[in-house]
Amino acid sequence: MERGGAIYILTNKNNTVLYTGVTSDLRKRLYEHKNKIHPSGFTARYNVSKLVYFEVFSSIEEAIAREKQIKGGSRKKKNQLIDSLNPDWKDLSGEFL
Repeated sequence: MERGGAIYILTNKNNTVLYTGVTSDLRKRLYEHKNKIHPSGFTARYNVSKLVYFEVFSSIEEAIAREKQIKGGSRKKKNQLIDSLNPDWKDLSGEFL
């Protein structure tokens, strides 16, 4: 049985730092980022918890492949990707939390 997955991009309140991640449970992972469950992690140290982009996949393998593709791209490409779905860079986490 395949397990679904999602990729997501988080930023800080000034949209200066980007973090791309992959998870099998987006709701749980967003909760962890927002509540700094891992205080020494990158997102906690840089106050990165605003969800600005996400994609959902039917398998975690697809999500991992997409995460690698996005991480390999430039900041400009990530900005364009976010702008295509969320031009105002609003926090989308309300859909999940």
